[in-house]
Amino acid sequence: MMHRIFAALLAGSTATTPLLAQSHDQHQNHSAMDHSQMDHSRMDDQPDQPAAEAPEAESPSGPLKAADAIWGAEEMLASREALYDEHGDMMLFWFQGDRAEYRVRAGEDGYLWDVQGYYGGDINKFWFKSEGEGSFGEPIEDAEIQALYSRAIAPFFDLQAGVRQDLTGPTRTHAVVGIQGLVPYMFEVDAAAFLSDKGDLTARIEAEYDQRLTQSLVLQPRAEINLAAQDIPELGVGAGIDNLELGLRLRYEIVPEFAPYIGIEQEWKLGDSRDFARTAGEDPSVTNYVVGVRFWF
Repeated sequence: MMHRIFAALLAGSTATTPLLAQSHDQHQNHSAMDHSQMDHSRMDDQPDQPAAEAPEAESPSGPLKAADAIWGAEEMLASREALYDEHGDMMLFWFQGDRAEYRVRAGEDGYLWDVQGYYGGDINKFWFKSEGEGSFGEPIEDAEIQALYSRAIAPFFDLQAGVRQDLTGPTRTHAVVGIQGLVPYMFEVDAAAFLSDKGDLTARIEAEYDQRLTQSLVLQPRAEINLAAQDIPELGVGAGIDNLELGLRLRYEIVPEFAPYIGIEQEWKLGDSRDFARTAGEDPSVTNYVVGVRFWF
């Protein structure tokens, strides 16, 4: 039996060796061939392969302005302009009283307003803002109004520039540059730098967030920080961080456009501003218990 298996293996090896040798020899011969004498152009004479069909640019929505073929280009141009005016270039007016509140605190109770609004389209707007505060029975402590050109520079974000006019105290006029909009996670941010006609450089950063507790109850944490590049003794402002405000308000939306609220806000004057406040006989740290209303239309 073993003799038969050995004989079969020997026969197979002698049969494959010439084939392997032939293939190797042919490869050597091919390398030795003079390729310069060969007509390689015939290699390009292969029959053309059918090219893959490119998808139609209009597919699947159909050709652009297909209605022109039915109604005529001139007639459709007027319709398209009317559609753009009604849905893409509307001029809107919006006004919001973000904070209009009564403030209970040590000493005289006070009040505060913070309103803003705009008129314009999706890209360009005229934006206005006003805020101020005071104590009942005393002159208004601070009041200002801003007139700004606002241009959308990104989804949910506007670049704003214009003028701010102080209405109380040693009045000043400021050039304003700022941004306003929604950052990720729906934080609303309003930041601006101010350069006064006296050369004073200041800045303000506000941030707030609406946390909806129910369909009608909204909890809103809010922070504001004011900065100055130099001391402004006549305004009681010190270089660095002028003051810091942290607030928490809970509002009830009777309708989305009208929502009364209650809350608490803590204010601190810091650095040289704290020293200015103490010199003027003011408390550099004030706690306000607030009740107010937020509205828009």
